[in-house]
Amino acid sequence: MELYSFILSTPFGLLLATLVIIGVLKFVAVVRHAYFYWRGKGVPYQPDSLRSFITGWKVFLGLMSFTDYNLFLYNYFPDAKYYGTTDMFAPAVFVRDPELIKDVLVKDFEHFHDHRGVVDERLDPLIGKNIFSLRGDRWREMRNTLSPSFTASKMKIMFDLISKCSSEFVNYLVDHPKLCGTVETKQIFRRYTTDVIATAAFGISVNSMKDQNNEFYTRGMAISKSFSGGLAMFKFMFILSFPRFAKLLGMKVFPSSMSEFFKRIVAETIRTRDEQGIVRPDMIHLLMQARDKDGPSNLKMTLDDIVAQAFIFFIAGFGTSSALMCFVAHELAVNPDIQDRLREEVQQHLAEGNEISYESLSKMTYMDMVISETLRKYPPMFFTDRLCTKSYELPPSQPGYKSVTVESNTVMMISIYALHRDPKYYPNPDKFDPERFSEENKDNIVPYTYLPFGLGPRKCIGNRFALMEIKILVAHLLQKFILKKSEKTVEPIIFDKELDLQPVGGFWIGLEKRVTS
Repeated sequence: MELYSFILSTPFGLLLATLVIIGVLKFVAVVRHAYFYWRGKGVPYQPDSLRSFITGWKVFLGLMSFTDYNLFLYNYFPDAKYYGTTDMFAPAVFVRDPELIKDVLVKDFEHFHDHRGVVDERLDPLIGKNIFSLRGDRWREMRNTLSPSFTASKMKIMFDLISKCSSEFVNYLVDHPKLCGTVETKQIFRRYTTDVIATAAFGISVNSMKDQNNEFYTRGMAISKSFSGGLAMFKFMFILSFPRFAKLLGMKVFPSSMSEFFKRIVAETIRTRDEQGIVRPDMIHLLMQARDKDGPSNLKMTLDDIVAQAFIFFIAGFGTSSALMCFVAHELAVNPDIQDRLREEVQQHLAEGNEISYESLSKMTYMDMVISETLRKYPPMFFTDRLCTKSYELPPSQPGYKSVTVESNTVMMISIYALHRDPKYYPNPDKFDPERFSEENKDNIVPYTYLPFGLGPRKCIGNRFALMEIKILVAHLLQKFILKKSEKTVEPIIFDKELDLQPVGGFWIGLEKRVTS
């Protein structure tokens, strides 16, 4: 008590005590506002009991998977078009109705053109300046700058670069049969996506199967570790929930060394191209062109802007694309009839010399069906979101309720995973059935219930690229190998409790070399 009295008797002690009290009161006010915001507004709202609060903490403590949590939220009010909830201590709307999802993502996009804030660009430019995080006019300018990188004509130009990576990857496996008996696919597919991103985004040739510890790969592994484990989850949620405190504490999503590495690589690439007049049809080239344009209507592109776009492309490719490849490989291994049919299609469309061409790949309709069903069952993201940027009136959530005005800065939450697993839209949702996406059946899919890459103007800009690199790899693998279950293959998959979608114990299959004439 004497120590406390002494501290409080000094000016610094009084100031510190005052700041602590203000901080506690502010925190209580924020939490109270979030949890009681929807009371009396005429909408069903989630925090009506301790159940939702306890369930949220189960996820944070690793006692519940994100897949189960998604289904819990989606089914909280199963008959409602939407309901009120909270998101990081702020009011939010959980949207369930496909027609309302259409309004938010497409029809009334001018009210919902931003994502919720992730990280202040002044705190962490690598995260805050990329196209996913940018808002308003800055986002539109960047989208217009990057869009030419992902047109069909650009994909055709980059096809050979990606196909070369895929051929080298599969041939390495052919030449090293000891690796193939029982293989953890995430470990090897991450190496393939590293090579693809290095060549397509940074203009650098890397062979991660031969050079196991190249810096691109090791940096990718460091990034993936930044999102795994309870401490990493707490850090990320703290930065999202309390950006001002995070800034005061100097907290970043990734260490400064990560920013320095990518900044150095991009700066060296730009300098070499400027000095030697190198022109290459990739993202860096388009960003350099934007940097050199003059005029008040053009985006003023800094080195940090260029690095941020290259970095988000790296994250998406290293983690998201490789995970999708793992799920495709798993389903082909446990469904040999589907694998055989897909291999037959690949063989039918081979170009001269048994090569896969851009044109032949585009004709593989069953390949599209298999990839589409994989994306349905295992979407790259659990959620998508939109931030209400100006007041918007929602219709009644369900009979007996009234319409409600959503205020600016309210987050609209949409569970992609839960929509894709709703038996109302996808009967027997746990079954892997590519026929859902056949020419005869795909028109039966209810619009705005299939959102693997989002929809509307903020749909994932790199989806065409991701699909091409995955299809090329699958085609090359099926030419050389039969994918089989191994003693470590777990079917049905039991999901881990990490932030991303992955099975407990990893993705294990066997690769048996095909005997070809």
